Amino acid sequence: MRRTTLLISLLFVLTAGKLGRLSDAELDHWRALRIFVEDRDQRAWLKLKTEEDRNAWLRERGLWDRFYKFDEETRDEIVAGDIERGWSRDQVYMAWGHPFEKLRLTGREAGRSETLVYRFEVDKKGYATPLVGAHLNHKAVDRYQVEVIVDDNVISEIIEKDDWE
Repeated sequence: MRRTTLLISLLFVLTAGKLGRLSDAELDHWRALRIFVEDRDQRAWLKLKTEEDRNAWLRERGLWDRFYKFDEETRDEIVAGDIERGWSRDQVYMAWGHPFEKLRLTGREAGRSETLVYRFEVDKKGYATPLVGAHLNHKAVDRYQVEVIVDDNVISEIIEKDDWE
């Protein structure tokens, strides 16, 4: 699988000054957890003055353990965007964000099956960014699609395609 490095989202661009004061560890767990936080709450979190206050905020909302329940190696893989079979749906969301498309699957042995479709654009430096919504980067030099099959909340297959379908 191609190594997927997530680029800074629009929210990060808009709040770059506030993110610059975060420690590397804090920035890592925030990038993973922001998928579970609404925009207005993200702004409230960023307004908190100290790392201790921001971490307490995440703990109060039950978000802290969603990331820190994993061992350090797994957390590093989440931050790097290196998903694996056997991971949970939440881990994929932490690594790559919301999928471009979700498709329900039928006829599988699992109680609930779905395909999470991620479309990626690759820039000149080789960084792959998941496509969110209809946004297209016309400066992209390559693109590819990854279909993640999730059976009963566990990744059972990862299918990489050379182009979008």
